[in-house]
Amino acid sequence: MSQSIEQKCIAKGVKLTEQRKIIAKIMSSSDDHPDVDELYNRVSKIDSKISIATVYRTVKLFEEAGIVAKHDFKGGKARYEEISESHHDHLIDIKSGEIIEFVDDEIEKLQKKVADKYGYDLVDHKLELYGVKKKS
Repeated sequence: MSQSIEQKCIAKGVKLTEQRKIIAKIMSSSDDHPDVDELYNRVSKIDSKISIATVYRTVKLFEEAGIVAKHDFKGGKARYEEISESHHDHLIDIKSGEIIEFVDDEIEKLQKKVADKYGYDLVDHKLELYGVKKKS
């Protein structure tokens, strides 16, 4: 079972105030890739005293601690997700903003093949595909 953001903060020595705990719980329970405005709207429903500045600072703290990843998908707003132990790539619908996480063994093999071809050992990568849903 994977750790929650709150558990990862404790393990990394990140101080958790009550407001940070709420933000961590909301982020851990998110099954999408929210931006700060979306996170702020969600946490405000639990504690209206949490400011948007607190959400920005907390997300930045979590990012700097290696607990959440920042994505600059097309669309202008940075989106965040909890860093997971398993690798995945993203398919982004440019009309709806829906983000689909996927793993494809053939793509992974092709990336390694390309790195090998140019004399490199692949150490990391990020793949973002952008598309429009086909009409049925």
